[in-house]
Amino acid sequence: MDFEFYSQTDTGRVRNNNEDSVALDEEHGVAVLADGMGGYAAGEVASGMACDFIRAELGRWLGEAGGMATDSDVRRAMDICVDNANRAIFGAAHSNPTYAGMGTTLVVGVFRSGRLLLGHIGDSRGYRWRQGVLQQLTKDHSLLQEQIDAGILTPEQAQYSANKNLVTRALGVEDLVLLESHQHDIHSGDVYLMCSDGLSDMLSDPEIAGIIAAYPSLPEMGAALVQAANEAGGRDNIAVVLVRAQGEAEPAPRSWWPFKRLGG
Repeated sequence: MDFEFYSQTDTGRVRNNNEDSVALDEEHGVAVLADGMGGYAAGEVASGMACDFIRAELGRWLGEAGGMATDSDVRRAMDICVDNANRAIFGAAHSNPTYAGMGTTLVVGVFRSGRLLLGHIGDSRGYRWRQGVLQQLTKDHSLLQEQIDAGILTPEQAQYSANKNLVTRALGVEDLVLLESHQHDIHSGDVYLMCSDGLSDMLSDPEIAGIIAAYPSLPEMGAALVQAANEAGGRDNIAVVLVRAQGEAEPAPRSWWPFKRLGG
């Protein structure tokens, strides 16, 4: 199974700097997206650290494992890489006053033949578009989502809430963080979207689906998504990663796990 990747970030129409970051390792099927938070420039540092660290470490591990790692092995590697990145960002925030309080959301995907291992922290999202239907694969770690789950707000009411940007989980804010991860089957023709809330807050799911359906190429699709988010107000930075799958899936491998090599 082959994968086509595309990524784009945009400052938006309100912010002066861009705290969203993306990183791709197409050779090993790794995509990382982060939306930073903190004081002046600190959000940029946190999101950049997260993307660069996880892409490099996870890509290196996958390169060493070759095709021998099972999906469970990969999910464990994702957990360890994210934990290491979290500690690095947390340490930087506590050693440099300029970076005090910085943190970042995260979406990380490992695209394998027939399977996606998807993890996230915070309110950046992962979606799948399959045969004209858009499905949100992640569930926000946010106060707003907790209010929806508790029945305090309906999803429609949540669109107008003042608490949209209050996340309940972020990378680098505490010394420990839990990556929520899932495994999803991939079909040929699927398009996967990873995005920051600068896109998902500006556009409804039907609007996103309509844009994905309207454009044949990933660069056109990504540019149209960013343009639509800006036309809807562009109140935040915008980051998108698009991945399209083509071809037939290969059988899943048997277990392989080099503990000492990871992060060494």
